[in-house]
Amino acid sequence: MSEQKVRIAIVGSGPAGLSAAARAKQLGISHLLLEKSDHLSDTIYKYQKGKHVMATPVQLPRRSDMNFDAGKREAVLGIWDDQASEYGIDALVNAEVLSITGQDGDFVLKVKGAANRWQRPEKSGDPHGPNAAGAGSDQVQEIRAEKVILAIGTQGNPNRMRVPGGDLPHVQYQLDDPNAYDNEHITVVGAGDAGIENALGLLEDPKLENVVTILNRTADFSRAKGPNVQAMFAARDEGRLTVMPETSPSLVEKGWLTVETRDGPQRFRCDRIIARMGSAPPRAFVEGCCATFVEQEVTDRDGKTALKKVIKPGTGIEFTSEAREAYPKLSPQFESTVPGIFVVGALAGYPLIKHCMNQGYDVVEFIHGNTSLEPVDTPLLAEKFKSLPGRRSVDEWLEFLRSNVVILNGVSPLQMREFMLDSDVRFYRAGETVFERNEPGSSLFAIASGSVLVEVNPKDPSITVPIETGSIFGEVGLISGRPRGATVRAAEDSIIVEVSRLSALKLMASVPAAKEAVTRISVERQLLQIFKSGLISADLSDVLDDYKIMRVKAGEAIINEGDEGYDIFVIRVGSMVVERNVGGRPVFLSYLPAGSYVGEMALLDGGRRTATVCAAIKSEVIRLNGEKMRALLQRNPQLMERFETDMANRQRLNSFIEAKKESFSGAVDLYSSVAKFLVEQGIAEATDVLLIDEKLCVGCDNCEKACADSHDGLSRLNREAGKTYAHLHVPTSCRHCEHPHCMADCPPNAIHRGPDGEVFIDDSCIGCGNCQRNCPYGVIRMEMVPPKKPNLLSWLFFGRGPGPGEPSYKWSKANLPLTGDEKRDAELTKKRAIKCDMCSGIPGGPACVRACPTGAAIRVKPEEFLTVARLDA
Repeated sequence: MSEQKVRIAIVGSGPAGLSAAARAKQLGISHLLLEKSDHLSDTIYKYQKGKHVMATPVQLPRRSDMNFDAGKREAVLGIWDDQASEYGIDALVNAEVLSITGQDGDFVLKVKGAANRWQRPEKSGDPHGPNAAGAGSDQVQEIRAEKVILAIGTQGNPNRMRVPGGDLPHVQYQLDDPNAYDNEHITVVGAGDAGIENALGLLEDPKLENVVTILNRTADFSRAKGPNVQAMFAARDEGRLTVMPETSPSLVEKGWLTVETRDGPQRFRCDRIIARMGSAPPRAFVEGCCATFVEQEVTDRDGKTALKKVIKPGTGIEFTSEAREAYPKLSPQFESTVPGIFVVGALAGYPLIKHCMNQGYDVVEFIHGNTSLEPVDTPLLAEKFKSLPGRRSVDEWLEFLRSNVVILNGVSPLQMREFMLDSDVRFYRAGETVFERNEPGSSLFAIASGSVLVEVNPKDPSITVPIETGSIFGEVGLISGRPRGATVRAAEDSIIVEVSRLSALKLMASVPAAKEAVTRISVERQLLQIFKSGLISADLSDVLDDYKIMRVKAGEAIINEGDEGYDIFVIRVGSMVVERNVGGRPVFLSYLPAGSYVGEMALLDGGRRTATVCAAIKSEVIRLNGEKMRALLQRNPQLMERFETDMANRQRLNSFIEAKKESFSGAVDLYSSVAKFLVEQGIAEATDVLLIDEKLCVGCDNCEKACADSHDGLSRLNREAGKTYAHLHVPTSCRHCEHPHCMADCPPNAIHRGPDGEVFIDDSCIGCGNCQRNCPYGVIRMEMVPPKKPNLLSWLFFGRGPGPGEPSYKWSKANLPLTGDEKRDAELTKKRAIKCDMCSGIPGGPACVRACPTGAAIRVKPEEFLTVARLDA
């Protein structure tokens, strides 16, 4: 084929590329659509057969000559093929672009392959079957173009499983036909949209007997659309799908998979792995477009140096950061840092089909000279900004917010548009409240202008801490799900962006710079809260320049007894147990919940580590450089005094164990065993738990009766159930976990954490039972909520019960005041989830403890758990 020259060369025939080619054809612009596979729309083509393709966001209009509505993969591809043929789009298939050189107005694309002209395939068999033979040819040809549009997406560069065995042949990164597998144990790794849709597709045909499990690294499903998440949980509730949040693979073997869960490793049968862990831009190819290469001496890990060709700074297409997941720098018109080369679609940071199609249309219009065309989402964004002070265009507002808010600095202008469609921005007058202490809420707030004051002392609102322009607040609710820990008011007229929890998690997952900024700020505030001692942010600047977040498996040690080391570890998520070797066996010393720190003994006395510290459950710790912490202590006598006090307390505990070792070795064993038992019973993730000393318990059941009387006749605890070690009994009563399993999947968001840490279920519960299934300790049950007791006259004259002295829980369904209305009666008789709420709002605290005549029932906080074990020893 002889050299061709066109005005626009479009690389990639996905939704963005097809839309661009269709627009070019409609405008009469000479163009050439280049696709390396033997068919168009390779991104959608690689979707599993029968997949339902969504047309989200629903509020965004479509601007393209190609039609698109939600529907089956085959239908979408068929419509696009029909229209591409009808319009006469100029396309080459089997044409892989190897490189792009030249400059604006005269680019040269080197193309490898047979480069056949595309023709509409026959509508038999797969409606989007192969177009022509010849793929794989080594022939290289040149195509010249005035402008280039890169629409190559990211699907060709999937994130790989980087664990032992991750390269075995039964690990795959795509699912073509879910019906091709039968009677297999299949694990899908990754619970974004692609992973969920693959898992559901494998279950769609009831004749196939696959056992399907899906793993998600976190507890949140922030990368997936709401309908997909709901469908996944529906399949789980029907018993067809196993969903494992907070789980990641650690070892792949033939026929088996080992994973790390929140509670430790687990090994199960696995015949096939489908890894859908996202993808990254093909950075080497994109950066190399029109780049100048120079030789530079590079040193490898072994210290050997060699000459290597690298891109000369300031040439080629630049990216927003060095992170693997970063995207190219683009202008509002999608133009890259190489004039004349435009980037659209998923490679621009917009993975949704409707966004991609709009971009392909818009960029061709811009090249054609239509510089006044506004992006299709402009009216939607203008509506969000209309109440803000000052006259700015949508683009100016987006740049104002992006440049002023630290966590948004690394977001591209195009990503900002999608981000703001899912976020809110508001103007606050000086003194106006943003949120109140103890309000529920998990959104994140970012200050674009002005500042806020945080009321840190509820008894004295005048004691405040300022947060300035560019920073964030509300991160505690984002990370832990706890209610607002303080009241926040605008210190001056301020513009504040509110980001929903899912949007914030999505931002952190897709923009590494945003994640780094949120993490640093949250770490700084956590350290200030833990260390106190009058520290301010400036005091921690050196320490924060060298911190590290470590994810620790259950049972994994962060400190080993006898080792050298001076770093300090702060427990961010989860909990740790401290053990010491006594007489050749490990003995528990203490339990450390989230918010504790450890490691100060070696730092202060300069000796070796005196104990082993390991994770009770899957945890996160902040590792702080020992030398920088020592310098911080020397500059802050008050903090030094606190560290010395904590060290003295731990030394006393060591002395206690040593004394027990010599005179009461049996007591040491009992203490260690009781401590282990308590951790196994959920103490490791609890914030408050009910314990019963069976040496004092007389079996009167006053605790259960008091609980029932305080909760409409339904007791929240079962005294006899649960496990016992020695004379400590853990009944089935809620642990009020630091990160509650029950909250992970509550459709109406009916489960909350109160101001004292209690986890409770409100009246919006719909009785779905998800919380009951998710609780690993069996402390939630489904019950029909009895009616409120009527007043005395209603009971006396109309027989409405239960009446005085008659327990509500004995009021049978048959005696309910049914109305005859089917819907209202269904509401009266349906079951709801009930669990211990620590008698929140009831004067005097937990009724079970107050009603115990012998003091056998006690509720203890995390820091008291192992003290109880020690006293009993």
